[in-house]
Amino acid sequence: MTHRLRTFTMTVLALAASWQVHAQGLRVPAAPVLAPPVAPASTQADYIVAVVNSEPVTNMEVRREAQREYQQLVQQRRAPPDARELLPAVLEGLINRKAQLQLARDTGLRVEESAIDQAEQTIAVQNQFDVAELRRRVVRDGMSVSQFRAQLSDQILLQRLRERDVEGRVRVSEQDIDQFLREQQALDTTGDTQINLAQILVAVPESASEQQVDALKLRAQRALERARKGDDFAALVREFSDATDLGSGGQLGLRSTTRYPELFVQATTALSVGDVAELVRSPAGFHILKVVEKVRPGLPTLAVTQSRARHILLVPGAKLSEAEARRKLTEFKKQVVANQADFATLARDNSQDGSAAQGGDLGWASPGMFVPEFEATMNRLAPGEVSDPLLSRFGLHLIQLLERRKASLTPEQQREAVRAMLREKKLDEAYLTWAQDVRARAYVELREPPL
Repeated sequence: MTHRLRTFTMTVLALAASWQVHAQGLRVPAAPVLAPPVAPASTQADYIVAVVNSEPVTNMEVRREAQREYQQLVQQRRAPPDARELLPAVLEGLINRKAQLQLARDTGLRVEESAIDQAEQTIAVQNQFDVAELRRRVVRDGMSVSQFRAQLSDQILLQRLRERDVEGRVRVSEQDIDQFLREQQALDTTGDTQINLAQILVAVPESASEQQVDALKLRAQRALERARKGDDFAALVREFSDATDLGSGGQLGLRSTTRYPELFVQATTALSVGDVAELVRSPAGFHILKVVEKVRPGLPTLAVTQSRARHILLVPGAKLSEAEARRKLTEFKKQVVANQADFATLARDNSQDGSAAQGGDLGWASPGMFVPEFEATMNRLAPGEVSDPLLSRFGLHLIQLLERRKASLTPEQQREAVRAMLREKKLDEAYLTWAQDVRARAYVELREPPL
C-alpha cells in the first residue's frame, strides 16, 4: 500500500486536472455568488448558434457553459468578464471541444464505464465524501447524473486524444536542457538571481584589541563548525548572534543579489541551498552565512520543502465500515493528543499499510510523492500535529507530521525539473498548434450569435 500511495500515474494526474473544474463547483464558494451577467438559460428561447460538421451548438449550451465559467471565476475571486466578451469566448471553446470530440470518436477512441466510475470516485475522494453524496450534490446543482457522467466521459476522451495526438510528439533532448541551463547561467551575471540568507553575526567593536578580535573569531568559528555539522541554525542564531534579527532565525529575506552586500554575494554564489559559507569578515564583525533559498527567474527552484510524516491506514470493507473506521481513527487521535497513546505503537498495531512495521513512518517525501488528497492534508499540518481522519482512494488515514526541511535538488534532479518545465512549455505550444489545426479542418457554420 505504501508503494501505491507514492505512485500516481500521469494519466490520473492529467485527468484530475481536467476534473478540477467539476470538483470546485461542488465546494462551498469562498466568496458570495454574485448574479451572473447573463440571465438563466431556462428563461431564454433556444436556437442553433453554430454547426460543427453536422453537430449543432445551441444558445442554451452556450449560456449554461457561460454560467458555469462565471461561477468558477467568482469562486476563484477573479473578476468575470462582461457578457459581450464571455459569450463569444464560450462559443469558440464549445466549437473547439466538439471538433476534438468528433475527431476522437471518428478515429476509434472510446471510454469504458469503469474509467467513468473511477473519475467519479476520484472527485468524491477529493471533496471528502462518497459517490452517492457526489451524485446528490450534482442533482442539487441542476444537472442529472447521466449528464455529469457524460461530461466526465468527454473529459477522459479529450485527454486520451491529446495524449495520443499531442503529448506523444513532444520530446525534450539533453541538448535542450544544456542550452537552457547555459542561458540561465548567463542571466546570473545580470543580478536577476534572488537569494535568502540566514546569518549569525559575532560583532566586533571598533575599539576591540587584537586579543579581543581573536577571541571573537574563535567564537564565530565554533558557531560555523556547529552549523556545518547540521545543528539547528535558528538555535545557533539565538546562542551566538549579536544581530537584531533573532526572531526570524537570522534570515535576511529573499531579495535580489544586488541588494545584498557584495561580500555576502561573493561568499555564497557557488553554494547550494542549505550550504554554509566560509567565515566572512566585515567592518561589523564575523558573519556565518547559510543559503536558505535561491531563485532564478525562469528556472525551477533549486530546493524543495520535504515533509516527514507517519500515518495509520484503515481500509473499509465487509468487516469494517467507513463510519466505523472513521470513529476508530478519531479515537486514536484523541488518545495521541492527550498523550495517552503513542502514534507509532498505534500504527504498528492497527495500520493496514506496509509502513506499519516502521510505526507508520513514510520517510522524507518531496512534493508530488503522495496522492493529492493525502499531500494537501499533510501540508496543512504543523510539526507534531495530527490530522482528522482523511479519506483517500486507498482508505482512511490518520496523519501525523513529524518534521519539515529544505532540501537541495541534486544536479540530476535539477535537470529533471528543467526537463519537466521545458516539456510543459512545448506541450502548451504543440497543443495550441494542434487545436488550431483541428478547428481549421472542421466545417463550422456560424448562425445567430448567442444571447
